Amino acid sequence: MVKIYTKTGDLGETSLLNGTRVSKAHDRVEAYGTLDELNAYIGWIRDMETDPGHREILLRIQNNLFAAEARIAADPGKPVKDLPHLPEEEIMLLEQEIDAMTSSLPPLKHFILPGGHPQVSRIHIARTVCRRAERCLVRLGKSSEVPPVVVRYLNRLSDFFFVLARKTGVDLKAGEVNWPGEKTPDR
Repeated sequence: MVKIYTKTGDLGETSLLNGTRVSKAHDRVEAYGTLDELNAYIGWIRDMETDPGHREILLRIQNNLFAAEARIAADPGKPVKDLPHLPEEEIMLLEQEIDAMTSSLPPLKHFILPGGHPQVSRIHIARTVCRRAERCLVRLGKSSEVPPVVVRYLNRLSDFFFVLARKTGVDLKAGEVNWPGEKTPDR
């Protein structure tokens, strides 16, 4: 049986996928750790989701994020064999999902405040963690190689979560809280 603890990180360092030792405060560790946090939130959303189509796309997103995490968790100076790939087509899939959901929503005329229903709030949390992950990757990209597809994917993914939150709110008849303003009537 393999033990889950190695004790090699007890002094604040960890190993990247190809063995390079770095501080746990390294920008690369922060970036893939934030992707992992986002993935955990998506799991929570998926567990609470009642729409089978949404559950399916969320599972696909989780798999894509694992691929992105693997790419970010590797030292770009030391190639790793058989890293999973995040294809550009996954960005197009998110765009298609966004367009499909948007077509069934009322036009957005105000900023909206997160909330209205626990599931809507969970999706907004994922959206904000996604934006943080994107910022982490952009910061990492200033000093090290970051696959551009990962940044583009996260940018589109946060848009997806915004639209999914709106769609979920409408489906649950939760209404939206405009900013500034009042709650829209339940639909």
